Amino acid sequence: MNRITERPPVGKVEDLASLPELDEGILLEELRTRYKQNNIYTYVGDILVSVNPFKTILGLYGSVQQSKYKGKSRSDCPPHIFAVADNCYTQMLDSESHQCCLISGESGAGKTEATKLIMSHLMELCSKKFIDSSLRDANLEQKIVKVNGLLEAFGNAQTVMNDNSSRFGKYIQLKFIKGAVIGAKINEYLLEKSRVVTQAPGEQNFHIFNALFAGLEPEDKKRLKLTKPEDFSYMSNGGEGTRDKKQLKAIYNDMETSIDLIGFNSDEQGDLFKVCAGVLHLGNIRFDETENDASYVRADCSEATNASCSLLGLREDMISEMMTVSVSVARGEQFQRNLNKEKANVARDSIAKSIYSRAFGWIVNRINSMLAPPTRLVGNEVEIGILDIFGFEHFEHNSFEQMCINLANEQLQFYFNQHIFMMELDEYKSEGINIRDVKFEDNKPLLEMFLGKPIGVLALLDEQCVYPKATDETFIGKLYEHFSKQPYFISAKRTILDTFTIKHYAGHVKYDGEGFIEKNKDMLPNGCVEMLQRSANKLISTIFSGTLTRTGTLALGMLGGARKSRKSKKRMLELKAGKTGALKSSTTLGAQFKVSLQVLMEKMSIANPHFVRCIKPNHKKQSDMFIDEYVVAQLRYTGMLETTRIRKDGYALRPTFQEFVMKYKPLARNLNLTGTAENARKILESTGESGWQIGRTKVFMKYWLLDKLSAHMEQMHKAATAIEKHVRGFLARKRFQKLLSLARIEAELVRQYILGISTAQYKLYDQLEVLCDQDMQRPKDFWNAKPKFVAPPPPPQALDSPTLPSQHKNPGLIPPTSDSDTDSNDDSDDTFSGPATKKILQKKFGMEGTKAASIRWFQQTQKTNKGAD
Repeated sequence: MNRITERPPVGKVEDLASLPELDEGILLEELRTRYKQNNIYTYVGDILVSVNPFKTILGLYGSVQQSKYKGKSRSDCPPHIFAVADNCYTQMLDSESHQCCLISGESGAGKTEATKLIMSHLMELCSKKFIDSSLRDANLEQKIVKVNGLLEAFGNAQTVMNDNSSRFGKYIQLKFIKGAVIGAKINEYLLEKSRVVTQAPGEQNFHIFNALFAGLEPEDKKRLKLTKPEDFSYMSNGGEGTRDKKQLKAIYNDMETSIDLIGFNSDEQGDLFKVCAGVLHLGNIRFDETENDASYVRADCSEATNASCSLLGLREDMISEMMTVSVSVARGEQFQRNLNKEKANVARDSIAKSIYSRAFGWIVNRINSMLAPPTRLVGNEVEIGILDIFGFEHFEHNSFEQMCINLANEQLQFYFNQHIFMMELDEYKSEGINIRDVKFEDNKPLLEMFLGKPIGVLALLDEQCVYPKATDETFIGKLYEHFSKQPYFISAKRTILDTFTIKHYAGHVKYDGEGFIEKNKDMLPNGCVEMLQRSANKLISTIFSGTLTRTGTLALGMLGGARKSRKSKKRMLELKAGKTGALKSSTTLGAQFKVSLQVLMEKMSIANPHFVRCIKPNHKKQSDMFIDEYVVAQLRYTGMLETTRIRKDGYALRPTFQEFVMKYKPLARNLNLTGTAENARKILESTGESGWQIGRTKVFMKYWLLDKLSAHMEQMHKAATAIEKHVRGFLARKRFQKLLSLARIEAELVRQYILGISTAQYKLYDQLEVLCDQDMQRPKDFWNAKPKFVAPPPPPQALDSPTLPSQHKNPGLIPPTSDSDTDSNDDSDDTFSGPATKKILQKKFGMEGTKAASIRWFQQTQKTNKGAD
């Protein structure tokens, strides 16, 4: 098949950037066909597109699939979320640099599940990496995976778009040394705490509340005074959920598993459940008001008041006063003002939201404390970050929370555009690389409209929060005044300014301005923090003794530490002095969210990104339903068509000359190459591959060229292994032949030696036979004769032998003469000793110790022995 002129069969293309022709219709057709074939993953260059199947596909995940993708190049296996995790891990090891996985898509597209799958595969990849178990938790990988159960129970909820929607954003930092995970940290952003007190029609409160009713034992429910979900105001204002008791029980069990892994003791778990139950009972407190608009707790709510105070460790009179009376201080004097019924409800809800959000922050703190890397480990620490943040939302009624969520998605879309389009095009230009211009939708002006100072949506909202008489209408009026001519701000043709519309990258969203100022202030009644700090519930006391950071997260470690700022010290001194409202937050929720976005972008900007685009096939959450119009809208606003074009025409890989030459110089058969442009060109030309250009400082390569270069390196490795095998075999055979020759020589010498011994043995045997025959021929009286001992003359001393004592010149031959060493029956004539013997020997053989004397002695004794024979 001619790849340039013919299109492969529909649904068989795993990388859409490889298609010779691509437009919106072809892109949609390929995704639809693959979706019907249960192929929910598709590549667009190095970006993975994931379509939510809304069903379980057998064999798609699990240990078998994980082993299939371990250490494999992308082209070896079909598209998969495991391949993204494997590529991310491999690049971290090869480059020793930070990586991040950016998972984006609208609510219900499958971002949370993709996050869990990536984390699971990363933990599987590093599970075999050795690290001293005494320096870190042996079950760290399992804990990192399992903590999601606790976070989802307290941070996820059922919405009209998603049954398990993340109502907070999280950026998970996995920390590694030499490929082994050593710890992790979870950064949480903008928990939707307003969901605690109210839910939109068809939606539910956080999972934990329903899970308590489904999972707790009857005696535990009785202890927490929990009856039925519909008995509680905070549980019933959104309508009935679609999850059955079995699903809620599974959520509870997963949460219990996470709690056990983290190491909560029974008191902490009990206090945590008391907080949840206490918040529910707090919502059942209702108010009436007098003729003077002074609110008070209704008499029929005494049971709810008693239950909430008992569980939260508070006094009934104090909590009632906190919700119905406003206390302020002016010029050293304290003033009290009764609140009306509406404001009393607001005060009650603000207390409930603050308690729950701080409890969630405490959970994240405990998880981070458990997963923190040990300080004793030494090595180059690198990170893999995984971003799981709320998707773009567009409901019938959109409020402050939806605006912040969509602003976060605008920021992520800008990061995507910046990395995929703007940064690449700028770098191509500076490096002198020729590439076709790609047009894309730049949303930077919209971000400036939201985040700009002094005139920006969030800045104007903060400004309005300062003025006592400001209302939601005055805030919207300011928006119309400053942004009515902006192309991203859609003006409404209405006399009452209660809504405004923003043209987001994902479409137009109309926001209801009601409650914007109150939600942005996010304030508790004066004196409420001090009251909660004195709570008998240890958890309540702990979480309100902590401080809130610039990003709005709870910081417990700053208490009493050296890191405490002057401002926080001043505030603590004010508290000790009894000043009310001393710890009232002066930072608005919008300002905290703005800072958190900045911090998130800083963390992601130092890492190499890997993109996963999640697509929702239909808005009904049904399997096997692919609505073209719904999907194509997502493809348009995410810029997938433009992404496909730039990934097809662009160069995703850009190593420096030094990095490229050091890694691939074996391909040029020259290990002495230096990192220059000419040497990089030599290496690439030696491979015969296309898809590259040489810039001024870097090598620019197509994303698919990496696999081909890896194949060349693998081929080179195999060739080197084969050569090494033959060389090693040749050298081993040479050594063997040498050893074999030496062994044969030694064997021959041993054989000759044994033969010599055997020959001598036979000769000795023959001599013994002759002697035995002679003895047999001797007469019998020969054996009865008394033998007369005749000692042979002693040999003269050797020239170099030491001189013996005069009485023992040769103790081995001359019998001893002392009485103690001589048998009393021996004759003295049988011994040779004394001066007389010495004279006889010298006369017969010569001077003692000379060579001539030794020769004559040897010859004479041999003659004597022969004569005796």
